Amino acid sequence: MSGSRSLARRCVLQALYQWQIGGDSPAEVVRQFQEDRGLGRADRDYFLELFTEVCERSEELSAELTPYLDRPFDELDPVERSVLWFGAQELQRHLEIPYRVVINEAVDQARLFGGEDGYKFVNAVLDKMAATVRSVEKS
Repeated sequence: MSGSRSLARRCVLQALYQWQIGGDSPAEVVRQFQEDRGLGRADRDYFLELFTEVCERSEELSAELTPYLDRPFDELDPVERSVLWFGAQELQRHLEIPYRVVINEAVDQARLFGGEDGYKFVNAVLDKMAATVRSVEKS
């Protein structure tokens, strides 16, 4: 299950990137992933749930992440932005996933697809957010 969730997160990252860069609607991006690209062994339900949640809450998530950033959210690389969005969504709304797992998964995706040190930035931002939104779990 965890491997299929990791693959779902990877697909979410790619879908969010496409949504930002390509300008396709979320529904069109989902259609392309389900029909054209396929999701392979990814957890399809989790892909759809997380991608949809992030698209619906992207502005809210951006605002909630801003206090933890060292630069304006709009200046972030699209990969970092996407990873932070889904990491923040999981920290805030998927409490069944331990915060360490959320951060590790986000860092792994940033390491694979982001800039040279982007994963360090993602780690720092999500760790700061976790201290606030998962303070009970983190203590």
